[in-house]
Amino acid sequence: MKITKIMVAVLAVSINGHISAQETPSEKQLVIKDADDKFPIADALVLFDHGSNHAHSGTDGSLTLAVKSFPDTLVISHQGYENIQWVITSDEDKNKVVFLQHKPFQISEVAISHSSFLSAITKVDLNKFPVNSAQDLLRKVPGLFIAQHAGGGKAEQLFLRGFDADHGTDVSVNVDGMPVNIVSHAHGQGYSDLHFVIPETVNNIDFGKGAYYMDRGDFDTAGYVDFQTYDKLKNSMVKLEGGSFNSKRVLGMFNILNDAAGRKGAYVAAEYNYSDGPFDVKQNFNRVNIFGKYNQWITDRDYFNIQFSTFNSSWNASGQIPERAVDEGIIGRWGSIDPTEGGSTSRTNLQMNYKHIISSSEHIDVMGWYSKYNFNLYSDFTFYLKDKDHGDEIQQTDGRNIYGTEMKYTKNFSVGNGTLDWISGVGFRNDDINTLQLNHVYHRDLLLDKLSDVNGTETNLHAYSGLIWKTGKWTINPALRVDHFIFNMHNLLDPEQLPSGQSTEATRLSPKLNFSYTTSDKVMWFLKTGMGFHSNDIRVVVQNNGDKTLPYSIGGDLGVRLHPLKSLIITPALWYMSLQQEFVYVGDDAVVEPSGKSRRYGADLGVRFQPIENFYLNADINYSHARFVEEQKGEDYVPLAPVVTSTGSVNWDFLNGFSLGLQYRYLGARPAVEDNSIRTKAYFVNDLMLSYNRPKWGANLQVNNLFNVQWNEAQFATETQLRNEQQSVTDLTYTPGNPFGIKMGVYYKF
Repeated sequence: MKITKIMVAVLAVSINGHISAQETPSEKQLVIKDADDKFPIADALVLFDHGSNHAHSGTDGSLTLAVKSFPDTLVISHQGYENIQWVITSDEDKNKVVFLQHKPFQISEVAISHSSFLSAITKVDLNKFPVNSAQDLLRKVPGLFIAQHAGGGKAEQLFLRGFDADHGTDVSVNVDGMPVNIVSHAHGQGYSDLHFVIPETVNNIDFGKGAYYMDRGDFDTAGYVDFQTYDKLKNSMVKLEGGSFNSKRVLGMFNILNDAAGRKGAYVAAEYNYSDGPFDVKQNFNRVNIFGKYNQWITDRDYFNIQFSTFNSSWNASGQIPERAVDEGIIGRWGSIDPTEGGSTSRTNLQMNYKHIISSSEHIDVMGWYSKYNFNLYSDFTFYLKDKDHGDEIQQTDGRNIYGTEMKYTKNFSVGNGTLDWISGVGFRNDDINTLQLNHVYHRDLLLDKLSDVNGTETNLHAYSGLIWKTGKWTINPALRVDHFIFNMHNLLDPEQLPSGQSTEATRLSPKLNFSYTTSDKVMWFLKTGMGFHSNDIRVVVQNNGDKTLPYSIGGDLGVRLHPLKSLIITPALWYMSLQQEFVYVGDDAVVEPSGKSRRYGADLGVRFQPIENFYLNADINYSHARFVEEQKGEDYVPLAPVVTSTGSVNWDFLNGFSLGLQYRYLGARPAVEDNSIRTKAYFVNDLMLSYNRPKWGANLQVNNLFNVQWNEAQFATETQLRNEQQSVTDLTYTPGNPFGIKMGVYYKF
């Protein structure tokens, strides 16, 4: 009997212990990483306790789960990745690394409340309609409109939110976080030549409209664009293209290091472009690009990246021709008044990035970069207005070294039922300008007069700090940014300024405050507010003793993201912006041309529709109203400010490998002068792409200007005088848009 009692007691203790073990939560440590680059995936969602509880991974991809009962099935998910279901028991896999595989982006997978919503939208666009030129890249940014002129070698002219931003004055352009805009440039403030980027190396495009982002500074008034390149290649590839106007392109992308563990990776890419263009004067456009990138996870918490790019380009240009010269038969549509226009340019970049994951809730990102830049441009905008014998051709030269660094610290907190992200950063940029000239020349070869010749340095120091507080359905984002500029300039045409030169300093504070409210997974409202600025040219800053050096903008966006159907996303928004001072330095004339305060408002509408997996439609329609504030009504138009723009495409994948795409762009008529007496001409142009893609090879046929419409790409109201004219005339000058043209290509992957 005694033995029986002992056995019962032991059994009871055993059963009780077993029950207690089942009821006591067991901790599981997971680390979630990208299957391709082995980068930790933050904010991955893990459902556990049979779906009744959930947790999110931290900055380092890690999380700890207190699982109550076994067996249990964990469901691990993150936007853009395949879901994983993992069955666990009580004693196995206490520490586990889980790798998530990418899946093709579909509209149904884009979360409207996610912080990467905008880049997810462009990712879908890129996947459905690939790009093979810098122009194609820029056209992928919703609401951004571009124009090319002067031979294809110059940076594109940018239009966004009522701004003719010239080549970047009010749009901040970046590649992997490195600034592309060049301050105090020989041709135009903020000049952004993106041609050093090989399009096939671009993985995604991050963008934002307005000046609401704490980590974006100079030139971020209308918005910013950041092109992000691949960290590694899945395949090596060679591509050959050729087409109308003796166009040729050769591309090679080669994996040179790709270890099985995914801790190291490296590749190089090279590209050669040539085209004569449709013009009577052959463009003789040549460009060579080289790009290389190396990545390594030094430890599980330390990541290092180094990348290198260089390009060299030269071209001839037909220039901007007066409308009357074509109407009167002086030249043909593809002719030129000055056949010696053109130029050359080069840029070499070295960039290093380092990421240290301090803990699951905090990390540091550090970037350093260097650029060597040269630019030499010959242009003739007025012909014989100033010099009746030699003509008015000018030469603009720019040579400089640029250095910069950026350090960002991110810390995540749990606050009640919400989360709080604290983000702070500091950085600097220094432009060491060796050559900055404007010369009057004759047919490139003869120097007639030096109009401007300076050198100097321009330094930008900046810091920012902000919070992203998510509580319930609300996200609140206050931030403050401060930028300090130091300008030093030597006017080489004024010996009295040597050797000390002239200098001035200026500071700009830029507060930001953004809100969003998610009513459901189908509707999110947002209100963005903030101040931004663009710096001014060093030559006008010194001339005006620092007055209005950093004209500020202030504005706001009110909009909503709608996901009424899994296959449909609609993004309407209303916006307003006031600018303290329009850009004032005219680099083509070396003069200051004052223009005061301006006000802009408008509306944007974006639509993405994918009713079935192999059919995709996108469209962006933008309206803006731009006026000077201090001018009389009727004489207050902002010249060349876009009024209505729209871009879009339709893509259909069919017959197991074929893809057919049609894209369009529309730019409405707009005022070319302050009194609206001269207006540009609207245009509507379509391009067609037919491609066939297999796992190892493919081919494509691209038809530009499908309906062969006659359109003017770059348009300006300019006072010009031709050789036999007695008086000058102010009328439209333009670069004709490309006619119907075909380009074919083949590629092979290995």
